[in-house]
Amino acid sequence: MKFGTSGLRGLSVDLLGRASALYATAFARHLLKSGYAQPGDLILVGRDFRESSPAISATCIGALKRAGLTPVDCGTVPTPALALYGLELKAASLMITGSHIPADRNGIKFYRPDGEIDKQDELAISAEAAGIGDASLDETPAAGENRTAEAEALFFERNTALLPADSLIGLTIGVYQHSTVARELLGLVLVHYGARVVPLGRSESFIPVDTEAVSAETIRLLKGWTPEHGLDAIVSADGDGDRPLVSDETGEPLRGDLLGLIAANFLGAEVVVTPVTSNSGIEAAGSYAVTRTRVGSPYVIAGMDEALAAGKANVMGFEANGGTLTASRFIIEGQPIRALPTRDSFLPILATLYAAARAKQSLTAVAANYRLPFAAADRLENFPVETSAALMAYLRASDANLADFMAPIAGVASKSDIDGLRVTLTDGRIIHFRPSGNAPEMRCYVESADENEAKALLEQGLDLIRAWAAARG
Repeated sequence: MKFGTSGLRGLSVDLLGRASALYATAFARHLLKSGYAQPGDLILVGRDFRESSPAISATCIGALKRAGLTPVDCGTVPTPALALYGLELKAASLMITGSHIPADRNGIKFYRPDGEIDKQDELAISAEAAGIGDASLDETPAAGENRTAEAEALFFERNTALLPADSLIGLTIGVYQHSTVARELLGLVLVHYGARVVPLGRSESFIPVDTEAVSAETIRLLKGWTPEHGLDAIVSADGDGDRPLVSDETGEPLRGDLLGLIAANFLGAEVVVTPVTSNSGIEAAGSYAVTRTRVGSPYVIAGMDEALAAGKANVMGFEANGGTLTASRFIIEGQPIRALPTRDSFLPILATLYAAARAKQSLTAVAANYRLPFAAADRLENFPVETSAALMAYLRASDANLADFMAPIAGVASKSDIDGLRVTLTDGRIIHFRPSGNAPEMRCYVESADENEAKALLEQGLDLIRAWAAARG
């Protein structure tokens, strides 16, 4: 088990039982020692639809009770709904989810009463777990008071206050339900705004949907459903509902960073914080200041906090996967919307659909209006972490190594080492190599002025990684 860019992650078989009790206990001790919680305080627990999640949740609830807190079971709710309910109650929370990673893996996301934990909290929790070490630990599962309805109602109320009444009338929108915990609430919110909603692809077994690197199978489904049902768009989210998926009227998915950008303009943001992997055209696509960070919500949140500390207002952020965070209160349609500094899929989905409805344009036209460079991303799954580390060490060792590696594609004009290696080629195209922070995967991101060139560059980049790994043996 280890912390990555989005909580604690590992194989489900490793997290079941002792490990989940260990980290829940360590989190409780950290909250109590740091003053974020007092004995007997409420702590919320939510989960996704993975087969392993109910057992892990029950083990955590038992451990939290024995550690002196009062666990509340929020059931299968979207992560942003759990986080919002925690902010409302001033209570810490745990979300049992592996997000978009395969079903044989799982994880835990931790929240203080004021929002996501940071890297210092991660170190403190890990230290508490190490302190417990091999000592005897009670793994007995338990149940907590169920408040699923309250958490869902608060999130529904927030999202039905974002747009004008009936603002999506005339749109027919598919909701790809698969196994996301957002599937029911997302449909209800869209119906509230007057959209005709078509449920699609519901699954009782877990399907890992990565909204940043949409699989060929998912795209095939989207492109089949769109003409079959006469859809203006299809919307969905990842397993725990904090990363959005929106496809246009042809079934083609829109880039997550475009969704975040549309949300920034919808909010009237003055400061936008986003990772280095987000599209390079974002700076020129609005009247805000942009801060670039490493990949992962803790880094985006740290950047937003810095902006707030500098006296900035209307501060928000988004990741390349489209998950959108608000660090300050925003006024929308004359109504204040409280800060929600954790990834949220609902805000960018609603902002994007509203942009199309208000302009009376297709989503293809809305996307084209931004004139962003064409971007593409993909990953090599089950790519050993040791091989990823060795490749990055080789590329960073010298400019000559990087030039030799890139020679089959083009020369190197410049590079950025904020997170992974982002390389600008001599012909102006961009290619970015980055190991995943929470899974055995190697990711590649590219940009080009031409869509076909971007797709070709992505395949070339992935081929270079495969060839280097094969040559290494």
